[in-house]
Order: sequence, then C-alpha cells, then structure tokens
Amino acid sequence: MCGIVGLFLKNRALEAELGQLTSAMLTVMTDRGPDSAGFAIYGKGVPGHVKMTLRGPPDYDFAELAAALGAGCTVHDDHAVFSLPEGNAAALRAAVASRPELGIVATGTRMELFKGVGLPEHVSKRFGLEKMSGTHAIGHTRMATESAVTTNGAHPFSTGPDQCLVHNGSLSNHNDVRRRLMRQRMVFETQNDTEVAAGFLSWKLREGASLSEALGSALDTLDGFFTFVVGTETGFGVLRDPVSCKPAVMAETEDYVAFGSEYRALADLPGIAKAHFFEPKPAKVYLWEHAA
Repeated sequence: MCGIVGLFLKNRALEAELGQLTSAMLTVMTDRGPDSAGFAIYGKGVPGHVKMTLRGPPDYDFAELAAALGAGCTVHDDHAVFSLPEGNAAALRAAVASRPELGIVATGTRMELFKGVGLPEHVSKRFGLEKMSGTHAIGHTRMATESAVTTNGAHPFSTGPDQCLVHNGSLSNHNDVRRRLMRQRMVFETQNDTEVAAGFLSWKLREGASLSEALGSALDTLDGFFTFVVGTETGFGVLRDPVSCKPAVMAETEDYVAFGSEYRALADLPGIAKAHFFEPKPAKVYLWEHAA
C-alpha cells in the first residue's frame, strides 16, 4: 500500500498555504498507510547557512545544544531544526555523534524533514505542518508490510543535501545495490529499500549527473515496482517503473503541480476543477523546478 503526496507551487501567493494544503492531502491518504508518516517541506534559506533537522527523545533540551554551538533552533516536538553557518556544520555533526540519543534526519539549505509513528493527521499536528510555508513539499504515509513500525522506517529518506525521496512499491535487488553503494562510501541508517533508492540518486548526483539523468539510471539499476517522488532544493521529480502497477495521478494548473497516489488526495486543492489531470507514464521522468 503506502500513499504519496507532493505539491509544487508555481504561484508564490500560495506559499503561506503550502503546509495546510499538504497536511490535508496527506491526511486523506491515511488508509493507505496508517503506521507512520512523514514530510519534507522546502522553505526559506539563509545564504551561507545550513539547516539540519535533528531527532531526539521526548523533551530533549535542544536549546542547550544550540546555544553551545551558536546556532538558531526551532523545536517541533521531538525534532528540531538547527540553522548555522556552513563552517559550523562539522561541529554540530561531531556533537550529534557524541550523543547516541540524537540523530540527524536531514540537511540542506532549505529543506526541513519530519517523520514519526502514527496516523498522518497526528504526525502533521505534532510537527505543526499546517503552519509551515514554502515553495514545495512531499509527504508519505506508510503501511509497514516488510519491517517493524518505527520512526527510522518512516519516509521520506534523505541521503543528500536538500534531497529526499518517498516510495510506493518494493525493490527486489536493494541489498545488492546497498552493498555496491557502501563501497562508494554511501552510509545507510536502515534496511529499508527506499533509503537505498535515495542513496542511489544521491550517489549519481554526487558523481555529476543531473536529477533527470540520475532518475533515468535508476530505471537501469533498481529492480522492482515503484513510484518515486523526489524532492530537491529547486523542485521535485516523479518516476514510475516500466510496469507502473502502483497507482499515481497528477494535476497541473497555473498555480501548482500536485501528485497523489489517488485522485481523492487532490480533490480539495484550490482550482482543482480546472486542472489538467494525467497519469504519469511508465519509465518517464517528470521534473518541475524553480530557478535556483
């Protein structure tokens, strides 16, 4: 099962509503994945600064760590977004490495990423998604059919700066691909096949491929059935496997591009009655991006 949503805004006047719209879309997908949920949202960045989303135990004193590093810090339940000069990022990584109760969920200049166990509506409320603004977002609801229900297993997975991926489907060769990527110094935190897909794209991007080229390479390397929605600093991409047995629908208007595992995730978006609807074609890369 599992459900995916994505929203890319063309109209800047809608940016303040991005979180509210994404939350509503994600909640509609609850019965496709009630075990855990997560989302990535791309908001404003500060030139020369990096954002790092951390996760810790309930009631952890993130403010103390932020003060010690001279970083800005916004707490969202058991996650916190640290903002600090790029030159100080190594110090934060070292501090997290010395605290086994903490983990880094994502890094980037604009991306903030949150995920947890529970219904999508509850996860969205825990982290305050409805109040967040930005240019684009992706989200995922998970039905854990192949592993335990944990926050670590929840989507999205981020394996590169400002890059994340959500996935509906299953990969058959992910263990082999993981071993190959580990020889290329890629690091994985879970056994989830989606993290391998994210890591493969990160590796291709690191080697100089464009996102379109990296997604095209995934068709040759990743075996299984899948629908991917990938978030980047400037936009998002969509890719389905050559068989495309997993459901997917998209809608495009003058104001936005929206993705949903089912039409009902899109039904309440503004201006949806005038949207151009289409089903992403098998093995075709779709990209929408803002100017960097």
